[in-house]
Amino acid sequence: VCTPSRCAYITGRYPARFKIGLEEPLIAANSKVGLEPDQQTIASLLKQSGYETALFGKWHLGFRPEWGPNAHGFDEFFGILAGAGDYFLHKNGLGQPDLYENLTPVERNGYLTELLTERAVNYVKKSRSTPFFLSLHYTAPHWPWQAPRDTNPVSFTDKAPEPVTMAAGGSLKLYAQMMKSLDDGIGRVMQSIKAAGIDKKTLVIFTSDNGGERFSYLWPFSGQKGDLLEGGIRVPAIVRWPGVVPANHVTQQMAITMDWTATILAAAKADTSAGMSLDGIDLLPLIKGTSQLIDRTFFWRIYSQDAVREGNWKFFREGEVRKLFDLSVDQHEQADFSRTHPEVLQRLMREFDKWNDQMLPRPPARR
Repeated sequence: VCTPSRCAYITGRYPARFKIGLEEPLIAANSKVGLEPDQQTIASLLKQSGYETALFGKWHLGFRPEWGPNAHGFDEFFGILAGAGDYFLHKNGLGQPDLYENLTPVERNGYLTELLTERAVNYVKKSRSTPFFLSLHYTAPHWPWQAPRDTNPVSFTDKAPEPVTMAAGGSLKLYAQMMKSLDDGIGRVMQSIKAAGIDKKTLVIFTSDNGGERFSYLWPFSGQKGDLLEGGIRVPAIVRWPGVVPANHVTQQMAITMDWTATILAAAKADTSAGMSLDGIDLLPLIKGTSQLIDRTFFWRIYSQDAVREGNWKFFREGEVRKLFDLSVDQHEQADFSRTHPEVLQRLMREFDKWNDQMLPRPPARR
């Protein structure tokens, strides 16, 4: 889900290590928690290493200035602080304006996806003598289900629509139009990188913060956003770096959000010796094919669910129900192997408990 995944990416650490990582959903009315001002981040380390840094799009890690992007190493911020926003009115779930230029509220006309694309393209085009780090956090295809006006003239009148703040409504057609706008925007950003003559020295990573919901096609996985079943935690991951990363290559390496933090810092040769401990690993040797696959174990917890992934084995708990899945034969997570392999179940449960003891106490279960 949104906030914990973004906390993991920005800090390179399990979100359960932070108070903000325990908040989901982080609603706009919550002004009591945010990412700690003294926390080192991927942006602060890159900035210290001589990079220009910018974040355009969704932040969702705190609403006070000391919790915002500019306080965590980003030279520039343009976007929303909340978890979702009306694509036309740029208001949050409370109906409050939520579009910022750094710390200043601003008004802009336009569809949010296209505004973010335009800002990113202009940032890439800018003449500079130093390298840059651009974190582009599109809100699409997060609800509200709103497509650009020119592709969906029936849904909107000339009068500005009222804020749509719930996940109700929508359609596959609307969702497809939102995705097309997103895809077009990514294409424009990629073209701007090529036009700037920097494509061969630019690492591009495309991924997401959680599995899909409502209109997403998640087969063969079960579950969706908010679940620790595969439909909730499997996300796309595409890497492009001409001359460094082989084209048309797929790796079976199991990876997690914090790995992108470690990978970007390693690629930039950023100095991480100032005490920033990372839970992720540098994936570039694996992506380039110069390293063998690594056996790894991952842990999740949210609401009333726990999960552990070790190789093809996955332990999953929801409430008092505990199950064991073998993802090599059952990605749909329908066959429970806990009775035939009780020793594996018990081992993964013990590993979860060891990990959980190192994290902050979990908040009360909720859905």
